[in-house]
Amino acid sequence: MLNIPVWKRVLIWGVCALGLLMAMPNLFYNRVEQHNDAVAAIEAQGGEATPDQAAARGLWPSFLPSNLVNLGLDLRGGAHLLAEVQVADVYAGRVDGLWPDVRDGLREERATVGNIRRVDSPRGELRVQISNPQGMGRALEIVRGLAQPVAGLTGFGSSDLEVRAVTEDEFVVSLSSAERQATDERTIQQSLEIIRRRVDEVGTREPTIQRQGEDRILIQVPGLGSAAELKDLIGTTARLTFHPVVGTAESAGADPGPRNAIYPSLDTPGLYYIVQQNPVVTGEDLVDAQPAFDQNGRPAVNFRFNASGGRRFGDFTAQNIGAPFAIVLDEEVISAPVIQSHIPGGSGIITGRFSVEESTQLAVLLRAGALPAEMTFLEERTIGPELGQDSIEAGRIASLIAMGAVLFFMIASYGWFGVIANLALLINVGMMFGLLSLIGATLTLPGIAGIVLTIGMAVDATVLIFERIREELRGGKGPSRAIELGYEKALSAILDSNVTTFITAVILFAIGSGPVRGFAVTLGLGILTSVFTAIFVTRLIIVTWYERRRPKMITV
Repeated sequence: MLNIPVWKRVLIWGVCALGLLMAMPNLFYNRVEQHNDAVAAIEAQGGEATPDQAAARGLWPSFLPSNLVNLGLDLRGGAHLLAEVQVADVYAGRVDGLWPDVRDGLREERATVGNIRRVDSPRGELRVQISNPQGMGRALEIVRGLAQPVAGLTGFGSSDLEVRAVTEDEFVVSLSSAERQATDERTIQQSLEIIRRRVDEVGTREPTIQRQGEDRILIQVPGLGSAAELKDLIGTTARLTFHPVVGTAESAGADPGPRNAIYPSLDTPGLYYIVQQNPVVTGEDLVDAQPAFDQNGRPAVNFRFNASGGRRFGDFTAQNIGAPFAIVLDEEVISAPVIQSHIPGGSGIITGRFSVEESTQLAVLLRAGALPAEMTFLEERTIGPELGQDSIEAGRIASLIAMGAVLFFMIASYGWFGVIANLALLINVGMMFGLLSLIGATLTLPGIAGIVLTIGMAVDATVLIFERIREELRGGKGPSRAIELGYEKALSAILDSNVTTFITAVILFAIGSGPVRGFAVTLGLGILTSVFTAIFVTRLIIVTWYERRRPKMITV
């Protein structure tokens, strides 16, 4: 006989109420969004609120849930970029950095290998010539001793360097294939993290930053004005270095000399600085950078190094008082001051021809860190908010049409039982939005497609149940027994069909990206809520109705 314990009834209705409560803030989207932004800003300010922030915080009661379904790029408008990371630049930088260690190691064996000279070679290779060919074996042994195990699971047990003789007096050092693969992985992951930190610094909401393929990164930032603005934010490597100045030149084609580099001046067009190639300290040692103003009231950037960087910076300034040094940002000299005195503590200020906006953006870039490699932008799009609003309206209309058609079909096919199924369907949609809000999911156009599909699929389970009840009634079973058997016999078919669809959604989420993932999330959550409402909610409503009416016969 039909019997649902009181505790189970309370639990079912409690779950439904909780899901609908979590979905409720989406009915007041703008108010709740302003409330959330104000709360976040007040927390960042240490709890102090301006009058406008206090007013915005009061738009939504603090005791109610305030999680929202985030709107994706195609619904909110914003910027879209597809970037390719130039991982080959990292190989070249790694190999160039090996030269001092190789040189110092071979100098200790000069009696065996003779004089050492670096010769020109393709990017990503270090070619060294020794004057004593008989010492080639010893030279290779010394350089191979500089190799380290590959850091990564892909190249476990392998060496990071490949050293081979190409002539009787020359050998080449390059990264091994295992180290290149590990370097690619590290470079992409580091780029993803730095891009995410740069985007988060400017307070954007729910950006999509994910890897595509082997060396590409997809960046979508809802609410941003244009793709050009996003490129300005993340497209700069922001590599900050400090170099001793050797001299100046009037053209970029001047010969800087061995182990030197020539960089243009950002302040003075036509002026080029010749600097030592190896920096004294780099931006990797920075721990903080903040926009500020210099003693003349001009925009500048205050910076502070960590302990090791501050020590090197202090030692260098102490030993080179009266000498100029260059502050280089992305191979451009932004300032070349003369060291007036020892600068202890590892802090200083960067001045230049900055606007307030430029100094703020430079501080953001320096705080987030330098990108390990340059990026080439393969695709860029700007989606206006009007287009996003049109997408929302189109999705809303499609959802309402789908919902209306399903509601009409169920009532026309199953009468009073169809009304019960429709009530469960409305609860299902509300719970689905509640789950999306709870996990902070981002809703996109494909996600709306998943919701529309879920609306159609949500009644599949109830159709199976009602058809089984019809069969039992035609077989002569009483109303109570027919309802009970209908749910029991339809359960296996419901679970089989929904489990296989849920597995498909999981696979789409695992191997897909961007729009595919948005579709998979709404589809997967919709399956969970539709199975719950079909098996438990509709049964509870039907049992409650049956207990009150006790009909002698029912028509499905």
